[in-house]
Amino acid sequence: MTEFFADRLLLFGATGDLARRKLLPSLCALDADGLLPEKLQIIGTARSALDDREYRNMARAALEEFLPAERRGSMAQFLNRLTYQQLDASTLDGFDDLAAKVAAAGPQDDDGGLAIFLSTAPSLFGPTIAGLQHAGLTGDKVRMCLEKPLGTDLESSAQINDAVAAAFPEDRIFRIDHYLGKETVQNLLALRFANILFEPIWNAHIIEHVQITVAETVGLEGRVGFYDDAGALRDMVQNHMLQLLALVAMEPPTSFDATAVRDEKVKVLRALRPALASETVTGQYRAGAVDGAAVPGYDEELAEHGHDPSDTETFTAIKAHVDNWRWRGVPFYLRTGKRLPERVTEILVQFRSVPHSIFEGSGAPSGTGLNANQLLIGIQPEEDITLSLMAKVPGLDEGGVRLREVPLQIAMPDAFAEKQRRIAYERLLLDLIKGDQTLFVRRDEVEAQWQWIDAIRKEWEAHNVTPKTYTAGTWGPSAAIALTERDGVTWHE
Repeated sequence: MTEFFADRLLLFGATGDLARRKLLPSLCALDADGLLPEKLQIIGTARSALDDREYRNMARAALEEFLPAERRGSMAQFLNRLTYQQLDASTLDGFDDLAAKVAAAGPQDDDGGLAIFLSTAPSLFGPTIAGLQHAGLTGDKVRMCLEKPLGTDLESSAQINDAVAAAFPEDRIFRIDHYLGKETVQNLLALRFANILFEPIWNAHIIEHVQITVAETVGLEGRVGFYDDAGALRDMVQNHMLQLLALVAMEPPTSFDATAVRDEKVKVLRALRPALASETVTGQYRAGAVDGAAVPGYDEELAEHGHDPSDTETFTAIKAHVDNWRWRGVPFYLRTGKRLPERVTEILVQFRSVPHSIFEGSGAPSGTGLNANQLLIGIQPEEDITLSLMAKVPGLDEGGVRLREVPLQIAMPDAFAEKQRRIAYERLLLDLIKGDQTLFVRRDEVEAQWQWIDAIRKEWEAHNVTPKTYTAGTWGPSAAIALTERDGVTWHE
């Protein structure tokens, strides 16, 4: 493996929504904190006909809109790192000019190299790789970062990965899942493996079930074409939710090393039992109200953009199983959807009840019994960890001991008040520049995820599963409630 710090960063899709909202603000914030290599140059490329000055003006407007003023530092210093080259990635014609632009930006150092961030339509991945090879931009000191979506199924994902692998070895390919850049997601590893009290109880003997919820209040938000082809299963479960599940369920890695961590994650993904149609629920929202405001239904949003009605799911709930010794018999309930009542991403670990309560029959009033402990890991919008414990209610209780559930809460922003709250892409872009793959997804992980998702879609096709409707502003179709309640489980809301 060739180790190097990148002194040039090439951004494909440099005028797009992701670049404006996340990539440029993240890079500017890193620059303000002195975390970017001093000589790093950033070259943007896209179809738009812009020169360097016009691109810097566009970047300035994006930073003023999406990055708080206190995080911008010297914007002029950051903007001076930026240059731009127009490119139509579907043809080889412009790649030589792009290579010349990259060469003009460096190399600044004999030990430096080039990092490429590819944020384009999947249909352009192959032509882009071919263009980079043609222009000599795939050498030993070049690493490639891929933004999702990486295909629509295992076959298309393999085609993309094959195209990239033809130019780059696996140790220079960085596949992004931006959830892995979130502080609380990384804190899940610290919680599990830096605290001795959790690992001995992190198994089927003590944990009854796990819930993972990724809820959105928004609808299509300008992503009509992409989302109607993808749906909730491929848009959210295939990547973000399965990565969260893998981090919860993985065995302790031998070290916090890219290979060790990802080896353990892929073992979990390969241990996932194929989900039956009866263990899944799909839904599609209809007109309703979110946060007190009326919102249209999915079919109405499609019509507004000239699309016909479809059977694309905007909600899915799944009862998953990890068939290994640690988790045998522990259900993992996954739930995600659009136009739900609140925006929240969380993991709930439900522990089993104590085997025997010494407080029963002590004369305490009804309703004062024991609740099983829960560990709630909030990822967004608030990053916090809450452990529910049972405690005695203060007082002289002649009728018996009164118990009540008490939350032990750690709010990450409060616990680390001196630290900046960062955009998830800051961590990932910095790791890309440094060459640390730990928080990126390996090919065998992606393919294991697609294998499980493809099997669910085949189940849906075989059983003619179509989405049940639910009103916007609710927690999905009633069948999602039944999915857990038949096991005696209630979704955390």
